[in-house]
Amino acid sequence: MEESRNFIENIIDKDIKEGRCKKVITRFPPEPNGYLHIGHAKSILLNYGLAEEYGGEFHFRFDDTNPTKEDVEFTESIRKDVEWLGAKFDSVLYASNYFDRMYECAVKLIKDGKAYVCSLSADEIREYRGTLTEPGKNSPYRERSVEENLELFEKMKNGEFEDGACVLRAKIDMASPNINMRDPILYRVARMTHHNTGDKWCIYPMYDFAHPLEDAFEGITHSICTLEFEDHRPLYDWVVINCGFKDEPEGFPKQIEFAKLYLTNVVTGKRYIKKLVEEGTVDGWDDPRLVSIAALRRRGFTPESIKNFVKLCGISKSNASVDYAMLEYCIREDLKFKAKRVMAALNPIKVVIDNYPEGQTEMLEIPNNLENEELGTRQVPFSRELYISGDDFMEEPPKKYFRLFPGNEVRFMNAYFVKCESFEKDEDGNITAVHCTYDPASKGGNSPDGRKVKGTIHWVNAETAVKAEVRLYENLVDEELGVYNEEGNVNVNPNSLTILKECYVEPSVKEAENGERFQFVRTGFFNIDSKDSSREHMVFNRIVSLKSSFKLPTDK
Repeated sequence: MEESRNFIENIIDKDIKEGRCKKVITRFPPEPNGYLHIGHAKSILLNYGLAEEYGGEFHFRFDDTNPTKEDVEFTESIRKDVEWLGAKFDSVLYASNYFDRMYECAVKLIKDGKAYVCSLSADEIREYRGTLTEPGKNSPYRERSVEENLELFEKMKNGEFEDGACVLRAKIDMASPNINMRDPILYRVARMTHHNTGDKWCIYPMYDFAHPLEDAFEGITHSICTLEFEDHRPLYDWVVINCGFKDEPEGFPKQIEFAKLYLTNVVTGKRYIKKLVEEGTVDGWDDPRLVSIAALRRRGFTPESIKNFVKLCGISKSNASVDYAMLEYCIREDLKFKAKRVMAALNPIKVVIDNYPEGQTEMLEIPNNLENEELGTRQVPFSRELYISGDDFMEEPPKKYFRLFPGNEVRFMNAYFVKCESFEKDEDGNITAVHCTYDPASKGGNSPDGRKVKGTIHWVNAETAVKAEVRLYENLVDEELGVYNEEGNVNVNPNSLTILKECYVEPSVKEAENGERFQFVRTGFFNIDSKDSSREHMVFNRIVSLKSSFKLPTDK
């Protein structure tokens, strides 16, 4: 069966077939004004994937034309994200390195009578622009001579005007039905120190002027962007045509728009995340409850799970929202074959096996992953005193509770049949210890006399257990209330983070590196926190629980 092609591939196939494109060159051009999120991952993987598919080039370029919002912290985080996702690039490019060439292009437009210096205020420019139903009107400065415009633009560059005193505008059509074509601003005065060019410039190009030029300078063939730029495409073409880089709108670079990736009930807006960080609701842009790429990486998601998620979402021209459960499905599918399985006791209760020999410890050989034999086995210690998870014992259990309770026998995973005989409480009524007996003949978890037990629970050897902090993450957003309230703030789920300070994990995790992922049997997938964990104080983040209600749609 022939593989289905998305509409972007069909466009590129046609360009190649007609001999119009010999080498596909794509790019990912983030503005370094914040951390990237899951939606950006789609753009990175799409652009890189197309270049790889067609044997072309992929350019990684910082669109750093607005120094008021940009920061070196963001450039470093973005580069790390792109590399982590596996998008290979030869070098890092900066739009700011093209400022001289952009300035020359602006001078060319002035000389050609296609740009002018406008001295209207920002409010006046908005007033003159018109509305979606009414045409705009020409600026009184629109007919300045070429010589006067060249002189004024030179003064703008030399810092002889205050911020906001004047701008350079394209001379197109103030009656255009596309409001983006109504003499858009190309340059503005902004006295700001730039992270790359320092104080060399006090005028900076606007995005709609700079971006098409960057693509043209680099020979980008297919400029893939999201749907909100569809109305900007005529201006994109106007800039590259009138600056002398292509002869007609269908030439290269060619802008193609696709639908953004929207996740339900998540926060992606930079100003909202910034506020959450500043108020201490989250502990940074990489807080595992966020969906920035840095946060997903810290939480324990893999590049492969993100790639599979983007693939399942597909490429289309129609905006749609995707359930976060699909992203969780992708990480489960990836880790179930990769992650070693270990035992961990959350909200632990001590178990004492009274008839087990005191001072004796035996090593049990246990598979690291039942679904992937290549991960091998490990030796796990078992002795008289153990820990089990708090929800695996009940003093007065309800019906169909098959775990440990007085008089009940269960299987301790990969070990023995164990029967609860009694328990101890402290003065506050908390269970402090559960006393049991074991059947030595049931080693491996099977009884020689054929008796059956309905419950199987995991355990951790008390003497060798690794004490750890475990963080259980839920959705940051209160899904019943929606993402934002009437005041424009995030409806934060008060139960989005539960911290268990005293948990116990089997000793095989002692030498694991930060970021390494495990499946805690019967509990979920976890990783060692890359930010807060240390050898002396291990911290595990829950990536995702084991159970999922998400189902892939079946083909009809």
